[in-house]
Parts: sequence; structure tokens; C-alpha cells
Amino acid sequence: MDYKHGTGHGVGHILNVHEGPQGIRMQYNSQKLEEGMVVTNEPGIYITGSHGIRIENELLIKKCCESEYGEFLNFETLTYVPIDLDGIVKSMLTLQEKIQLNEYHKNVYEKISPYLNKKEKAFLKEYTKLI
Repeated sequence: MDYKHGTGHGVGHILNVHEGPQGIRMQYNSQKLEEGMVVTNEPGIYITGSHGIRIENELLIKKCCESEYGEFLNFETLTYVPIDLDGIVKSMLTLQEKIQLNEYHKNVYEKISPYLNKKEKAFLKEYTKLI
């Protein structure tokens, strides 16, 4: 589905959010993604006059592996925030999407909970529960 916006962009400082030159979008960009860059992952959709949603995380680009086809990169998630389960129609998710969301929420809880008090941990546990 063409959701009419970029899938990712570089992240700057001093509120220069769309700092390049890296980006992931339909328009051609000659800048290759390189190890050490930070890029957003923000799929979403906006239905004119109805609704919209965008989920945005920041990712670190890392070297992954090399094969006869060349050198490959992958992404490491840098931001860990629960995705609001109240806005999800669980029956519309595929099994793979449920697994992906549950794994993400497991990682959110593991990364964030050590920094929280008992009440905050209980809140986070509720908002990262399995679906």
C-alpha cells in the first residue's frame, strides 16, 4: 500500500528531526545506508477524512554479515515504547504480526522495567502484555 510518506529518515539534534542525507522513501536518494547511521522506521497510513496511524522507532544501522552477494546491514532498535493495544483490532492481525508485536513488547519490558519503581513496572507490564 502506498501510504504517501517516507518510511524513514535520518535523525538530527537540536530539533532537526529530518536530518539527512539518509532516508527511506519512494523518491530516489543516492545516499546509501551506512553502518553507524540512525534512521527512523515509521510505517503508517492516513485515510483522508477518516483516520490515520503511524508507529515510529529509531534504528541504528549495523553491519550484519557478508556473503557471495555482498555485505549486508541490519537494524538495531534504539527506542523502546509500548504500542497502544487499545488501538489494535487483534482479529485483523496475522499470526506473524502478533508474534512480532509480542516480541517487541517483551523487549520493551526487559529494557525499560529495570529503571522503574513497582507501580511503574505494573503499568508497563499491562501495556506490554501478550495479545
